[in-house]
Amino acid sequence: MVGPPDPSIVRTPGAWQHFDVRANGVRFHAVECDGDWRADRPLVLLLHGFGEFWWSWRHQLVALTEAGYRAVAIDLRGYGDSDKPPRGYDGWTLAGDTDGLIRSLGHTEATLVGHADGGLVCWATAILHPRLVKSIAVVSSPHPRALRSAVLTRRDQRSAFLGGFLRNQIPRVGERTLTRRDGAYIEDYFRERSSARWQGTDDFADTITRNREAIRIPGVAFCSLEYQRWAFRSQFRPDGAKFMGLMRRPLSIPVLGLRGSDDPFILPGLMGASRPYAPDLDSREVRGSGHFLHQEDPDAVTAHLIDLLRS
Repeated sequence: MVGPPDPSIVRTPGAWQHFDVRANGVRFHAVECDGDWRADRPLVLLLHGFGEFWWSWRHQLVALTEAGYRAVAIDLRGYGDSDKPPRGYDGWTLAGDTDGLIRSLGHTEATLVGHADGGLVCWATAILHPRLVKSIAVVSSPHPRALRSAVLTRRDQRSAFLGGFLRNQIPRVGERTLTRRDGAYIEDYFRERSSARWQGTDDFADTITRNREAIRIPGVAFCSLEYQRWAFRSQFRPDGAKFMGLMRRPLSIPVLGLRGSDDPFILPGLMGASRPYAPDLDSREVRGSGHFLHQEDPDAVTAHLIDLLRS
């Protein structure tokens, strides 16, 4: 009988280097293309979404490095080959992770790029640690207050978002769902939210295989669900009320909001609804892409990111 995968499976060989970096009391697995670890280039920190790991930014890692930036992708706390502590999946701690990563990488500021849950970390870090954040780009990740408002007031967004989110609150049930049948849930998750165009490619098949393995690494299923569990349970606790109160502060930095035009999970208008919290928001759609647009149309997403970085 084959046991669960070793965390080292995410250290995929390629046009990049793997290394570990400590921040906020946690060891993070990080990846970048320039093995010289040059801190003289502007830092772009890439944060993946739910059920994934650093691999989701493979295209942007190479392209942004070639464009002259220090692009670093990490496995978030609890994912891949990063540490998997039982706690620390609240907005405060996750923002502290990003703050610590920027400093540990030898920089005084960075542009943050995040998809889905990684985007929420971008929003939180920009508010809680503003001196370190030069700009942010959020992919399929509206402002947390805009998302909460849409789920409460829009039936279509509530239907798209809330079912799986609530099921994952039940202890152990969500973990079994993620890991049974060799992580088959992850394939269903990607197929439901991505474009048919990408699903017909070898790149999609390879990505599914890697993510099905990665979700079965011991501890990953539990940790990945803790992000969602804190987001829900904190709504009824003082720490959550304080966090969402702080999220009212409007950002004074450039914000790029990207959405796939065919995304069935983050519906039209929701990215633009983040503008009250980010007056300098540039909201753009990538035609023909779904929820994973940075993988479905990497060239288009990279071009939008470089626009932000050069602005």
